Amino acid sequence: MRRTKSIRGRMDDNEPNPIDVHVGKRIRLRRTILHMTQQQLAEKLGLTFQQVQKYEKGLNRVGASRLWDISCVLSVPMNFFFEDIDARVAECSPRPKNEGDAYVHDVPPELEDDPMKRAETLELVRAYYKIVNRTLAKNIFNLLVGLSRSNYNTPDLESLENDDK
Repeated sequence: MRRTKSIRGRMDDNEPNPIDVHVGKRIRLRRTILHMTQQQLAEKLGLTFQQVQKYEKGLNRVGASRLWDISCVLSVPMNFFFEDIDARVAECSPRPKNEGDAYVHDVPPELEDDPMKRAETLELVRAYYKIVNRTLAKNIFNLLVGLSRSNYNTPDLESLENDDK
């Protein structure tokens, strides 16, 4: 039996909306990558850790202003929380659909592999501009450009470990 969505965002069986669950998983992923506890995130947001738990499980919806705060604390753009969203999950949006509506995640095939839409691209650009020593930044830039133009293949980690033995 297919679950249907209610106009208020929860599913008819009162389960959390899969979009809210997806956003919660992305919050948890980023928090974990930063080695941050729920308590630490909660303190930075002025919340209890139980509220962060509810966000991460999708039990409570994250409002736009709170999501903004979370993105600032976790140092990610807002779209990070919606990356990799499955089409079936997107179908659970409470927004009424008209025939022919496209979703934001529908990307033309020619842009599917566009590196400019990847989170790591934004993270790399941000890191580059945080380098205070601009001469060093330019040298790193030139190194990356040079590596990208060469046919240089770095050995994999396994072969490096074997060489050390």
